[in-house]
Amino acid sequence: MLIYQYDGSMEGLFTAIYEAYYRREQPEDIQAIAKSNPPLFAELVVIETDVEKSEKVVQSIHKKISDDAFRTVSYAFLSEVEGSEQAIYQYLRLGWKIGPQVDRYLVDPVWTVQKLRSKVAKEKHRMLGLLRFRLLSNSIYYGPMEPDHNIIGLIAPHFTKRLADQNWMIHDLRRGLAALYNQKEWIITDIDPNKKVELASIEIEYQDLWKAYFTSINIEERKNLKQQKTYMPFRYWRHLIEK
Repeated sequence: MLIYQYDGSMEGLFTAIYEAYYRREQPEDIQAIAKSNPPLFAELVVIETDVEKSEKVVQSIHKKISDDAFRTVSYAFLSEVEGSEQAIYQYLRLGWKIGPQVDRYLVDPVWTVQKLRSKVAKEKHRMLGLLRFRLLSNSIYYGPMEPDHNIIGLIAPHFTKRLADQNWMIHDLRRGLAALYNQKEWIITDIDPNKKVELASIEIEYQDLWKAYFTSINIEERKNLKQQKTYMPFRYWRHLIEK
């Protein structure tokens, strides 16, 4: 059983796909080294990331399949779902054979990759409305979140427009990542998931007022937690100020 291992980056995955094509090999799985759990007797091949080879794959996707196919595989990669790399690889192999029509073939691996894209897009849209910023003592607006998928790079551009005149940080606690914005540009960097933050005193006052308002308009007899969980999964409640 041939398994390719890569560094976990999108460039690394595209390099692995490039190597599989030009080596005329068909790995049965492609796994990020940090998450790899190969079978006992598997043949492991570690693929070193090569930006030039990765870029050739990107260009080939745009040219031979479609721009939308690139978005599809990008979102599928950000899902971080086990087996997504192999699904992307098989999707691209089929796409390079039949071109832009690939998304009309609603069978595996097309269906799998499209489903992953849909999940990531749905969570991205949901988080744009659910992310709550708090004003810290250092005058930075801080938005913690714990999404299922790696969407931080997808939502950051939205907030560069919405909060263009503020310094802010979006903190993905699950992955130890942060998007930092200084009113000019934004970057993504690693950050301690256990980093402590200190709220500004005015922020504490506003939060108390908001919680009081939320409580005052809540009609106890009409409370329906089951329905609330249907509209908004319980895992998102932790970082909602009103909860």
